[in-house]
Amino acid sequence: MIHPLIQAAEDTATKNKLSNFYIGDTVTVNVRIIEGDKRRVQPYTGVVIARRGRGINETFTVRRIVNNEGVERIFPVHSPKVAGVDIVRRGHVRRAKLYYLRERVGKARRVKDRKRSVSFGADEKASKQ
Repeated sequence: MIHPLIQAAEDTATKNKLSNFYIGDTVTVNVRIIEGDKRRVQPYTGVVIARRGRGINETFTVRRIVNNEGVERIFPVHSPKVAGVDIVRRGHVRRAKLYYLRERVGKARRVKDRKRSVSFGADEKASKQ
């Protein structure tokens, strides 16, 4: 049971509008960066290999390849430094954590695309029968 004051503080700090991304998705995380007096948003594109935690403590790990070297970064979901998360590709995986991608090289480190489900309208179903 969470104390009501802690619950109220968490409710004000959590983000309501989050894109629904999953493990294996390729995402672009827009990170707010402060350089001296200037503020800018820098994109960080990679594959989501892990998600952990719940509520205000939820984090996700994004892995990308830079100069043939793997770089992983952990982002808090509700951090004010994360300006947004855009989904580039949906991935189809059968694991909750994709740590095995660390050892993969070349084309083997790619994740399969998730198939989109096709829904038919009521009149299309009638014409198919």
